[in-house]
Formats: sequence, C-alpha cells, structure tokens
Amino acid sequence: MMDKNRVFISGWLMTQIFLACICSADGKAQATLIEGGYLFDGLADDVIENPGILVQNGKFLQVGADANGSYSPVATDTIKLLAENYIIPGMFDLHAHYAMDLFGEGMVDERIGYPTLFLANGVTSTFPAGEVDPEEMRDLRLSIEQGKSLGARIFSAGPYFGSWRQGWNPDVTEDEIFQEVDHWVAQGVRAFKAKGISAEHLEALIKRAHTYGATVTGHLGSGYRSSVNPKDAILMGIDRVEHFLGGDAFTPDRSAYESLVEVDIESEDFSSIVALYIQRNVFFDATLSAYGYYGKRDPEVYEYFEDENKYFTEYMQGILEGRTDRSVNEQFEQIYWKKRETIKAFYDAGGGHLITLGTDHPSWGEFLSPFSVHRELLSFVLSGIPESDAIKFATINGAKAMHAGDYLGSIESGKIADLVVLKGNPLEDIRNTRNTVLVMKNGQTYNPRDLLKSVEGTIGPMGPEDEKAWRPLGNQ
Repeated sequence: MMDKNRVFISGWLMTQIFLACICSADGKAQATLIEGGYLFDGLADDVIENPGILVQNGKFLQVGADANGSYSPVATDTIKLLAENYIIPGMFDLHAHYAMDLFGEGMVDERIGYPTLFLANGVTSTFPAGEVDPEEMRDLRLSIEQGKSLGARIFSAGPYFGSWRQGWNPDVTEDEIFQEVDHWVAQGVRAFKAKGISAEHLEALIKRAHTYGATVTGHLGSGYRSSVNPKDAILMGIDRVEHFLGGDAFTPDRSAYESLVEVDIESEDFSSIVALYIQRNVFFDATLSAYGYYGKRDPEVYEYFEDENKYFTEYMQGILEGRTDRSVNEQFEQIYWKKRETIKAFYDAGGGHLITLGTDHPSWGEFLSPFSVHRELLSFVLSGIPESDAIKFATINGAKAMHAGDYLGSIESGKIADLVVLKGNPLEDIRNTRNTVLVMKNGQTYNPRDLLKSVEGTIGPMGPEDEKAWRPLGNQ
C-alpha cells in the first residue's frame, strides 16, 4: 500500500512544478493598474464597479485600493477602461478539442491557428480531453509555457485510455496502465481522459492517477456492451464525467444515446444520480452545443458572429466551398434538447457548482472549436440558467475541476492574472462574451483583433502536396 504522505507530496510537488511553469513565461516586474469599467470576479452573482486591479509578476496583486485608498507598489502602467467595458476571469474550455478531421480520414491536432484563436476568444485555459498526438501537444504546451508560442494555457490530457485510442490493447494489465500513467505524468499530464474503457481498466487508471494528484474524466456509457455507467465510475472515484449523467435510468440493454432521450427528470432515478454527483463532488461537463452541431443546429446558437472561414488556408477554403451540406443526425437533435432539459434540472437540484464548460467541437471545416465557448455559454442560458452562473461554469468551476481553483478561475489577490475585457454586460446578454476587447493571460495583455489577424489563412493544407498530413488514416 502506498504511504499517504508520499501520495500527498507527489501531488503537491506536481502542482508546484506546474505553477512555476505557467507563471514564468509572461510575468513582468512592472505593476499595471486596470481602472474603469465593471467587474464580475467569478465568485459573486453580480457585477460591481471595477475597484481597480493591480497586476504584477503575472498575478493579481491587489483587487481594490487599500485602507488608505492607494495601491502598492505604484503602477508604472495604467489600462483605462470605458463605462461599456466589463471584466470577467479568463475562461476554461474543458473539452477543447484541437483535433480536426478536414477530409473524413482521421483526426489531426491543429497546433498553428487554434492556440491563438482560443486566446482571442477569452479562453485562457484548455483541456483537450484526449489528444490525437500527445507528444506534439506536449511540445506545444511547453512552447506556450516558455513564451515561444502564443496561445491558451494547455492542461495536457495525454492519449485516450480505452478503445478510442488507435492501437489500444484490450488486454492491457493493471501494471501496464500504472506504467503508462507514470510516463505521462512525467511528461506533464495532469488530467486523463477515458473513452471506450472497461471497468477494470478505468479503476486502474483512477487509482494510479490519484497517487499523483491528477484527475480523471470519462466519456462513459450505460453499461451496454461492457461500457461503464457514470454511476459505477463515480463509485470508483472518478473526478469528472463528460456528456452523460448516467445512473439507473441508463440501462445496459441499450446505448447511452438511446437511454438519454427517454430520461425523466421527475423520476427517482434522475434524482438519485444527481444526488450522487453532489455527494461525491464529481464535476459534469455537459457539452450541450456539440450535440446541436450534429443535429439541426438551433439557429439561435449556430450563427456565425465571426467569419471563421478566413482562418483556413486559401487552398482549404476552395475545398470547403465545394462541399454539400452535412446530413442531420436525428438522434443527436433529440439529445441536444434533452440535454438542455437535464442540465437545468441538474442545476435546479443543487448541482450548479459542479457544472463545467466544455465545447467538444472536433471541426470538419465549420464552426471552429475556439469560437464555440460562446455557443456553449448561450446554450446554458437558453436552458434557463442565469448568465452569472453560466460564466462561473466557464471560470471558477473549470478551475476547481482541474484542481487549479487556488490559483486560477477568479479575479482575486494572489491568483494568476487571467482576465477578459468585454464590450457590453454579459449578465444582461451572454452574447457579449463574443465582444472581447482585451485578453490578459499570466499578466500579459493581448489585443484580440491582432491575435485573430495573425492566424488568418493558417489552418489546413497549403496545397495538394500537404494533404497527406491531414489524412492520417489514408496514409496507412
């Protein structure tokens, strides 16, 4: 049996190493004071007049003046906001797929445009929720942390654990899972994703990850065809669940997709699973808008507020122009509306502090993942959830779910300086999160329009000779 002190120290040490990395790249010695506008700090339920935010060395040094009405040290730089500006914490996307499948021949992690596009949209922290090429994504994370590349912070996920990973061995042993977890933790992975995993393997993954203070999430099922019901995963100790709440309403004689559309939110089965999430403090990543994407695309959610096509290469734009509309998945259309109903019921039952924002948009050439945070926020609000809580899902809840709530997720003295300045009050219209006028990450400020401009024409192959890299299955 592993010594408890050893477990605690290993988890603490990993957090300290991570903090050192994410604070080192951008922090600067000068102090910057942000004045004017209004503040939503990620903790309260309303906005207040901005009391003044002092930033130094990549952290929030002071929020509000001291008893003498002053700030210390004296700011060497001042950012003056307008009355129309509203400050919110930097956002988290906990299902931030960098993966794209532009030709229907396999996923490829997009590492050129996406990191910058996430940042431009106010998403300062991402969890990729399973990576196609974890080594390349690790290198991207390190490049961003070291200040060599621009982009949102990446909480590395490593490879999928389960049949969703190409080449996954269904007969892998517990010791082999332990060894793989050890390897990926050494590479900087702080959270793992299971998909298509057996109960035995999931239990081993959770057990080993927790010895490092790392978290585990899963795309789980109903028990059908040996899938794991979220209820069973929660009893194993899983930290987060993606997509489906699960429980006894999900029966092992049919898939989770079939079970979900028939869930009765007034039933004892539904109340029981919600109570289990709350009792065990398990976070739920709803991914509402992802299912609408595959369905009929609710026009209130699926509108272009930015010309996303211009971020593709000229060659790829030409290919996309010739494509016909995709067919509608009727089952996913039903799931989209059912998920809006169930997430509101989960919230009403007292689970709001456990809901996180995840977009799950592995794009096929439209509705790019980095812009989808705004569609997911809107989906929450259209489900009947207050704007203030929807923003908390994307900020403090996301930070806590990643064991990062002590240093990210809200605007408080001592925390890492991640924030977004908007034009318009997002508590009056959640669509105002689209109107980013300034993004700060690690105390470094960015102009969103400049960020967007910098990656126009970068996504996809430059010409026929580059297509091979975007067709991984076709290369086998």
